[in-house]
Amino acid sequence: MIEMTLQIAEKIARAAHGKALEFNKPMSVSVVDESGRLVYFSRGDNAGFFTFDTSRAKAMAAASFKRSTLEITENKDTNPLLWFSLPSVVPAQALPSPGGLPIFRDEHVIGGVGIGGGSPEEDHECALAGAAAIK
Repeated sequence: MIEMTLQIAEKIARAAHGKALEFNKPMSVSVVDESGRLVYFSRGDNAGFFTFDTSRAKAMAAASFKRSTLEITENKDTNPLLWFSLPSVVPAQALPSPGGLPIFRDEHVIGGVGIGGGSPEEDHECALAGAAAIK
């Protein structure tokens, strides 16, 4: 089974930052492995200082739940208990907000990518670009 490597993580981050340039937004990118451990982080020039935390937490949520954080957000009404209990269970660890995607290889989650710094839609588009870079 393929695991998240530094080389894969860097490729994901470069593609995500490339998409961020199209939006002309300074963004940060975090890539975690399947256990949520940070493998790679890069902060775009002038990206806000909280973008490290938000990008990492989105990557962790995507890797943990094995689905995009956009999907988690869209389905929040079907499981409101998750939204109310999540901060007490994993405080500041997982952020189910658009901009995070699980990274799959051979139908297995090998990690997650999270983006912080743009609108929810922009963050999601940058995460898609990052994930697509290794397909």
